[in-house]
Amino acid sequence: MVEERRKALREEVDEPAIMFGDGSSIRCRVVNLSDQGAAIELRDASLARPRFELMLERDRSVRKCRLVWAMQNRIGVSFDAAPSHADVDNVDHQ
Repeated sequence: MVEERRKALREEVDEPAIMFGDGSSIRCRVVNLSDQGAAIELRDASLARPRFELMLERDRSVRKCRLVWAMQNRIGVSFDAAPSHADVDNVDHQ
């Protein structure tokens, strides 16, 4: 059994989201979430940058993220700060 190292329990969710930074954006899906981090599914984990921003489509909240792990089509991130709200016109959707 894998040892749980997270400081906060994560809630299972199914939230469409957008990862963005460096002038690009990637559609993804958040599969679990806590105040400290998340697991995210995307086409290919190798597409994730070491640092990026994540916007949940539901409420347009934006979190600064740091990549912690990557495996196949899933990544784990930790959040650097409390969420803010995006200026939707400045997000380049792909």
